[in-house]
This record gives sequence, C-alpha cells and structure tokens, in this order.
Amino acid sequence: MKKPVLTLHSERRIGAPMGASVLVFGDPCSRALLERIRLIAPSGANALIVGETGTGKEIIASHIHALSTRAQGPFVALNCGAFSENLIESELFGHERGAFTGATSSRPGWFEAADGGTLLLDEIADLPLMLQVKLLRVLQERQVVRVGSRKPIDIDVRVIAATNVQLENEVNGGRFRKDLYYRLNVASLHLAPLRERPGDIPPLVEHFLSVYSERLGLGNIHVSPEAMETLIRGHSWPGNIRELENVIHHAILVRRGDLIRSEDLNLSSLRSRVNAATPAPTPSSGPAVALKSALLGFFEQGGGDVYETIEGHVMRTAFEYCHRNQLETARLLGISRNIVRARLLQCGELIGKSRTRDAPPAGTASID
Repeated sequence: MKKPVLTLHSERRIGAPMGASVLVFGDPCSRALLERIRLIAPSGANALIVGETGTGKEIIASHIHALSTRAQGPFVALNCGAFSENLIESELFGHERGAFTGATSSRPGWFEAADGGTLLLDEIADLPLMLQVKLLRVLQERQVVRVGSRKPIDIDVRVIAATNVQLENEVNGGRFRKDLYYRLNVASLHLAPLRERPGDIPPLVEHFLSVYSERLGLGNIHVSPEAMETLIRGHSWPGNIRELENVIHHAILVRRGDLIRSEDLNLSSLRSRVNAATPAPTPSSGPAVALKSALLGFFEQGGGDVYETIEGHVMRTAFEYCHRNQLETARLLGISRNIVRARLLQCGELIGKSRTRDAPPAGTASID
C-alpha cells in the first residue's frame, strides 16, 4: 500500500512566499529528515542546516522553532549575505544614538528582536571574520553589546544557522572560524537537493497547483502523466523547490484548458534538447546579429556608463532566466556567486531583507 503523503502546515508569516507555508514529505529521505527534526527541536540546542539554495532551509528552521519550547516566542530570519560588512554588526546587535553617521536614534538588533525565540542566520558562511568573533562571544556569553555602547544586554535566543556550502571546507580555507563552527554545529541537518528526493515532487506539484489556482481564481488544474514524468525524471532541478514552484506557476499561466502538458513546462533541460537539434547560428545571423545591433544602439547613445548599463542588463536578464537563483546565475555567467550578489545589489535587484513572524524593532528593514 502506498504511504500517504505527509503535509505539515506552519504559521504563515507576513510577506512569506506562497510556497513557504508547508512542508511536504513524500520521499523516504524527507521522512527521515522529519524524524531527526522531531528529535532535535525540543532540545533548544543550536543547529546547523546545510543544503543547496532553494531546498527550503528557512522552512525547516521555522518548523524546528514550531516544535520547540520556544514556539510562542518570535521566529526571526536574517540573511547574512544581504548586508554590507559595515551594516551587519548594527543589524545583528543594534546600535546607540550617535554610534555612527546616520544613527539618529537607538535601535535594537535582531538578536534582541528574537529574544525568547529563535534566530535563523541564513548564509552564515558570508559573515565576515570580524563578525564571526563577535557572534561567538554572543553565543558564549548570551549577551549582546550594541554598537556605540559598553553595556551588555542579556538575551535568550536559540540560533539556527543555514548555509549552502560545506563549512568544513570554509574552516580549512581559513574563511570560517573553527570554534564558531563547533558552537553552531551542535545539531546538524542535511537537506538533500530535490533531485535526490523525487518522491517529494508529485505532492509538491499538487501543493503548488492548489496554491496558485486559488490565488488566480481558477478551477481544478491537473498535470498530464507525461508532464509529471518529465518533472520527476526529466530535469535535475538545480534551483530545487523554488525552481519547481516557478515552473508550476509559469505552466498554469500558459496552459490551455485545465491540463498542464510537457510543452507548458519552462525547463532549461527541455530547452537544451530543442537547442541541440537546432543548428547553431553563424556570427552573421540570429541572436549574434540582434546582440550586435543592441550593442551598437547603446554605443550610439554615448555616455560614460555604457559598459555598466550593458553589464546591468546582462546580470538582470540572466537572473530572471535562472528563476532568480543566484547560484545558477553564477554558473550561467561563469563568475562567482559573490560577484553576482554584489552586482545584483548594485543593480537594485536585491535589497537587504530580514523576515520575522513578529514585528521588527522600530526603524529596521521592512519584513519580506
């Protein structure tokens, strides 16, 4: 007999994406993870979640919080890679009035906002070494000192760190402190990529169909057996669950009738097959001509920022093509993810964001 799919609903937070309200487990790999979460959650120990971008690390962290004795306290999520090195200390620990230019009033940091609850430090590997030292002290002393102050403030916060890289390699490379790694890695969770848990794909597809059909005011929409087979076995899902959600959303928009077919799926693997059967354009035809024409148009407009404008268009277009996945954008363009993130911030495609179930401290960044 086929085991029933387990769907766990967690509290929706303001601004959370539509797909982030549930954990859907249909694969044995995910069920084993759920059992480990049940063992870890009540302990209150710091935890480290490792998984590729788009696998749902924040959802897992939120579920750990919901199963813990801190469930009635705040759950705060902070992306360590979303802030400059000059801002991250103030965001984490807060600051006093006059601590630096622009600090017109005192403001608590996210550790204080998470007091009595859980703080998720996403992309912990991006935290500068100088801040790693201060974070280690906070974890040891259970106190924070705001920027511009000498007065320690007691805090009671469970810290969950998340990363898409192997921190052991970062430690060996001198980019991450060994003592902080051990302090965070009390309880570890490995979140497998979607390609390694295909049993989760059908229930996730049904979930996203239901969510977006309701949002768009549509009736029941189904996926053809051929399309479902393509989703399960015809694509490697480099963007993981986030990519699957975007693919289903797109398919709903372009489908004909109430059935999604393989041709409705916007998958790079399908595009690659089509392109492989199509002769590559010569430099004097096709996309090369269009690109040359566009470049000439930019050159004719003149100005000293032509290269920056072109680079910005390339970065934004590649980012959208990769379903707003920074890692895939870096692979597509053949550059590092840090360069992609820095350029996207410069282009205004990324904003320093923090998400919290409760209201953030006054004057902090808006909730995502």
